[in-house]
Amino acid sequence: MLNLTKLSLGMCTLTLSASVPALKPVECVGSICPPASPAQYAVFFFGLYLIALGTGGIKPCVSSFGADQFDDTDPQERVKKGSFFNWFYFSINIGALISSSLLVYIQDNAGWGLGFGIPALFMGIAIASFFSGTTLYRFQKPGGSPITRMCQVLVASFRKRNLEVPSDSSLLYETQEGSSAIEGSRKLEHSNGLKCLDKAAVISDTDAKSGDFSNPWRLCTVTQVEELKILVRMFPIWATGIVFSAVYAQMSTMFVEQGMLMDTTIGSFTIPPASLSTFDVISVICWVPIYDRIIVPIARKFTGKERGFSQLQRMGIGLFISVLSMSAAALVEIRRLQLAKELGLVDEDAAVPLSIFWQIPQYMFVGAAEVFTFIGQLEFFYEQSPDAMRSLCSALSLLTTSLGNYLSSFILTMVTYFTTAGGKPGWIPDNLNKGHLDYYFWLLAGLSVINMFVYIVCAKKYKQKKAS
Repeated sequence: MLNLTKLSLGMCTLTLSASVPALKPVECVGSICPPASPAQYAVFFFGLYLIALGTGGIKPCVSSFGADQFDDTDPQERVKKGSFFNWFYFSINIGALISSSLLVYIQDNAGWGLGFGIPALFMGIAIASFFSGTTLYRFQKPGGSPITRMCQVLVASFRKRNLEVPSDSSLLYETQEGSSAIEGSRKLEHSNGLKCLDKAAVISDTDAKSGDFSNPWRLCTVTQVEELKILVRMFPIWATGIVFSAVYAQMSTMFVEQGMLMDTTIGSFTIPPASLSTFDVISVICWVPIYDRIIVPIARKFTGKERGFSQLQRMGIGLFISVLSMSAAALVEIRRLQLAKELGLVDEDAAVPLSIFWQIPQYMFVGAAEVFTFIGQLEFFYEQSPDAMRSLCSALSLLTTSLGNYLSSFILTMVTYFTTAGGKPGWIPDNLNKGHLDYYFWLLAGLSVINMFVYIVCAKKYKQKKAS
């Protein structure tokens, strides 16, 4: 509720900053545009930060909360839960398509006030709709801070670092009740590996003499230890998503740079190169129903799995498709550079007569890869996370997107540094006709291949969660 309020207030603040004369800069006179006052800047950025805080709080929770509405003990609902993640991501992309087309048109032609006001209005309607179903929802009981529980395991295991872990796991501490000591969580079965963390659940002589097992900073349950083990086992799978996100980041960076030096005209109409990202959204919108209604039923007949593919298999397919997207971009760039050389445009920062629509396949491949990898990540981190850590694990899956952007910037910086040594123009100079952007795309394709093989190794070694 708090995050929804932040998001709604943020949208309302932005609307006011673009509508109220005292809160927006004076209109431009010709080419002279008076700067905004400090107070106007403050109101504007206050609205942006409220939206960022609200979105950051909602995104990792909304998919988990939606999936919590399905009963795992019911086979039919369990299958529907798999479809939920597909259609959840589908709805996000419908919203992205509307915002990048209709709302942008309104902002350009009717003003920013109306452009911000419309989503603010619909945000209010969404909040009212959400709260109207309060009596119908299934609520997961909050289990407290997962960060605190992880710290307790680390502290308790360090304190007992000199103790031996018994070979019989039944001697490790666990509550005798049917339910776990962690509110809203099922008990987790003991797993082999990471024995050093098991020391947190070893009952020492001091614990046995005092009979006080209530201090989790000294003694943790097996379930609490297994929570941390699950997160550690998830880490390699999570890390491979960062490279995929770096590939995804090319849509808003180097794909646009490539498109700017291609033919962007259709008759008298000019296509903004950045607008081609719409084809990524269209690809997702097309692939979700194809995957959910066609691919899953066919795959189910061969694999025998309720959802056609396991989450790990699904993510692996997406990583493979991401290689195709970078390869397609590289092939387009090779052809573009050939035309630049044939027409004598190498030394000119000018577009070549190659239609920008040749970029569509690389955008469509990225969209297809999203459907497999990003949705597979949402489902994997929800299913494999401990019951009381689902929102945290969903947040970790979203974190790969931001880290992927940082990785993309780092790779670009390193490529520029090494390829411009000795006064060379480098792969990505200001004039791309003199560079080799295709080498950069091949580099990302190669990194994606390596990442895919690392993922396959990690996926084969991954041990599934076992809950009571």
